[in-house]
Amino acid sequence: MKVIKEILWMIFKIIPFTRCFYETRNTQTPITLKFWFFQKFLGFNRKAYWPVHFTSIIGNYKNIYAGIDTAPGYSPGCYIQGGGKVYVGDYTQIAPNVGIISANHNLHDTRKHVAGEVHIGKYCWIGMNVVILPNVRIGDFTIVAAGAVVTKPFPEGYCVLAGNPAKVIKSLDREKCVPFYNDYEYNGYVKKKNFKVFRKKKLNI
Repeated sequence: MKVIKEILWMIFKIIPFTRCFYETRNTQTPITLKFWFFQKFLGFNRKAYWPVHFTSIIGNYKNIYAGIDTAPGYSPGCYIQGGGKVYVGDYTQIAPNVGIISANHNLHDTRKHVAGEVHIGKYCWIGMNVVILPNVRIGDFTIVAAGAVVTKPFPEGYCVLAGNPAKVIKSLDREKCVPFYNDYEYNGYVKKKNFKVFRKKKLNI
């Protein structure tokens, strides 16, 4: 079985179409045949340019920036709403059942929406059942504890947020925070070297 697996990896490495499976296999958000099948073949979140679990919902992918090794909705049950604009930085990970909301209903006419923006920095971890509301900016190396509701910006980063509404419960030592980089860098299904052109042609951000 191990030999067959190694042979398959070598085949994936050679064929351009399947190279992303091989090159992302040891990352935090690997592109797998299962994700590809549900997304691109069966059509669950087909238009999103990054791997998305079939139980997650992506609204208006053109307004969502997914950084390197970052896949909003990769975990099950997420709702990523691109009514406004959403930016998720490199190597940031998002747990199951997270809601990221970039546009709210108008208070006086709920048929209308007021668009905002959400900015999440690099190397963040967004815990299970977190809700992030419009016009929130979270800095690099921020951990948002499970169940938190983030209602205001925390642009300085390097902290742990918790509660409803979320507040800083712990500051992180910047010297101990370790930036890292994958050997092969992808923005979703798109190689980093091709993403600038893809972004200009396909996205609104």
